[in-house]
Amino acid sequence: MALKHVVIGGGTGFIGTQIINSLSRKGASYTCISRMPGPNRMSWHDLECYGLPENTTAVVNVAGQNILDPTQRWSEGFKQNVINSRVKTTKSLANAILNSKAEVFVTISGVSYYKPNDTEYTEESQCTKYDFLSELCHEWEGAAQLPKDSNIRQVTIRSGVVLGKNGGMIKQIYLPFFFGLGGPIDNGNQYMPWIHVTDLVNLFLFSIENKNVEGILNGVAPQIVTNKEFTKAFATVMRRPAFIPVPRIFLNILFNEERAKIMLEGQKVVPKRVQELGFQYQYPDINSACTELVGKNIVK
Repeated sequence: MALKHVVIGGGTGFIGTQIINSLSRKGASYTCISRMPGPNRMSWHDLECYGLPENTTAVVNVAGQNILDPTQRWSEGFKQNVINSRVKTTKSLANAILNSKAEVFVTISGVSYYKPNDTEYTEESQCTKYDFLSELCHEWEGAAQLPKDSNIRQVTIRSGVVLGKNGGMIKQIYLPFFFGLGGPIDNGNQYMPWIHVTDLVNLFLFSIENKNVEGILNGVAPQIVTNKEFTKAFATVMRRPAFIPVPRIFLNILFNEERAKIMLEGQKVVPKRVQELGFQYQYPDINSACTELVGKNIVK
């Protein structure tokens, strides 16, 4: 289907902003659902009261409180905010889309759905809930489910760590690496499922535009790497040493053990269905991704 008018929940965030930029370049119109007023925007309250704009053809939700915000204490209140920012927003859009003429509903989830171990997970892999992050992903995806008799095509993208210049992990680690203070997290042996933000955005647009795309997609790059391998690639591009590991105990104190698992544990996830559907990655390997992020050639 053609990109006509897309509604984006969380359109002011790191990923949402990139999606809107890509839609604009393609000549598509959009409405961003945000807590802040502005052009091409509506509030979550407006959504509940008035529903989706009449001309909506596709709905995307990438809304979500930043779990790894170090300024936020890992309290029950913050955990509830994390849940609400994902589950309630998704549920609101799922309810609204049923009363619209939209054709496709694309939502984001996370690879924390899968349990960290040496198992190679594809989109067909089934996992039970095992901790808070896993339960969050299950609830998140459950909130997006539309009735079986709905004619609306549905896609859920389970994203890995999103690498981009203007936000996420890279924004947090750039200065430490620049000053030669970078290093692996703990021993660095944990898997780090990742994707370049350009590829993630393109995967969202690919999911909207292609009527044969539906169901679960693993939003990760095809190359499986560990945190240590990512650290080496990024440091090489930065032309900086990266020998100072981030101790496990430091992360547990800073973020709380339950939250620090995001960085200390990782899943071996592969985008089997994504590749079978013919999606073309611009940054399929960690070297090309890191080179783009820093804007320099990797030193061999």
